[in-house]
Amino acid sequence: MTNQNPEQIARDHIDRQLIACGWIIQDIKQVNLNAGVGIAIKEYQTDVGPADYVLFVEGKPCGIIEAKREEEAHKLNIHEDQTEGYATAKLKHLKNEPLHFVYLSTGEITRFTDFTDPKPRSRRSSVSIGLKH
Repeated sequence: MTNQNPEQIARDHIDRQLIACGWIIQDIKQVNLNAGVGIAIKEYQTDVGPADYVLFVEGKPCGIIEAKREEEAHKLNIHEDQTEGYATAKLKHLKNEPLHFVYLSTGEITRFTDFTDPKPRSRRSSVSIGLKH
């Protein structure tokens, strides 16, 4: 883990948290949505650019995690427009509906938005990436 940039350090923290919660992390080059119930695919291409992670439950896309470096923790809310763009983005090779769950995370601090809420707003998550499926 030497010579890592801040974004990669955040992704490493997020990876460990996802694995601890039972998610299977896959690279975009090795996608197998049947490998388990919850799959997190890294660098999934959308029509607004690659998302750090796209979350799939039982083979269906349900959310996005956007990783940010730790220095961004005190101002994560300024990135909410970016995550909303990902929530409504079209995923490559899929005809998806807008995604319901969006996370902004430094790996230490996480903000969560549930777009099924009538008035969606970003909230600080009480646990890091507490994404039990």
